[in-house]
Amino acid sequence: MDYVSLGRTGLKVSRLCLGMMTYGSPSWRDWVLPEESGRQFVRQALDHGINFFDTADMYSRGVSEEILGRAVRDLTRRDQVVVATKAYFPMGDGPNDRGLSRKHLFDAVDASLRRLGMDHVDLYQIHRFDPETPLEETLDALNDIVRSGRARYLGASSMFAWQFARALHTADRRGWARFATMQNHYNLVYREEEREMLPLCRAEGVGVIPWSPLARGFLAGNRTPEAESPGPSSRARSDDFARKLYFAPADFEIVERVKTLAQRRDAAPAQVALAWLVRQPGVTAPIVGTSRPEQLDQLVAALDITLDEEECGFLEERYVPHEVLGHS
Repeated sequence: MDYVSLGRTGLKVSRLCLGMMTYGSPSWRDWVLPEESGRQFVRQALDHGINFFDTADMYSRGVSEEILGRAVRDLTRRDQVVVATKAYFPMGDGPNDRGLSRKHLFDAVDASLRRLGMDHVDLYQIHRFDPETPLEETLDALNDIVRSGRARYLGASSMFAWQFARALHTADRRGWARFATMQNHYNLVYREEEREMLPLCRAEGVGVIPWSPLARGFLAGNRTPEAESPGPSSRARSDDFARKLYFAPADFEIVERVKTLAQRRDAAPAQVALAWLVRQPGVTAPIVGTSRPEQLDQLVAALDITLDEEECGFLEERYVPHEVLGHS
């Protein structure tokens, strides 16, 4: 496993990050795996040299954080892993149980730390942009969370590039802790981030840790256009969100090219899709989610696949611009 700097920080992370959304409570989503399975994947990731784990308070309403916290305690040393979590989405029915207000962020980080059983997280991220809270209030609160020692670094997730640029500028102007990472929606069938967000991140030294690098399994090549046959897994059959993001005719054309190149390379389609993403300028560590052990083995092996310019052009040629997806 290779380790790279997280953006312009001195923090070293593995080239892949294990996303923990898949592990938690099946009552939250029927494709979610229970704790015993989640622990096995954390162990497998550690065996592969993965030291970077991403969760969020809203994943299984906090159960994902609990599973990760117990797994870290039992399977490794806290100082050997990089733990990331997020806040923004509703965690209750109250008017202040969501968003990026000072009140909610302070309550949310303390609740996350209790569930994780830790005194700090390495990366604390805002899960989305909050148009209802003044940006300065959010950034001031995040700065205080860092200064208090509850988080070592800050990250953001999907938003418009102008919003992120404003946040970086405001933090610099006020002398506050700035965002070190951007967790954005980016893969072979959704490349709108290449227009503004990725160049901004490269210019500002922000590490890019894309979510949905395999388009929620779409780039594995086992989906079909027919609504009645969306795929073989429980997640594929019940993931309506994926259908809102992908499944356009041009998306399927790209998948066919991924499968063609995978055949030439004697590789799995998911490996080719991940190898393309890792090659993109500025990408630090895609966040991968797996529900079968062989999937994680495959994705780690994909790091050894180096695509050339001709192969990348073959994969990219059929791309059709999308409307902005994944900001809500």
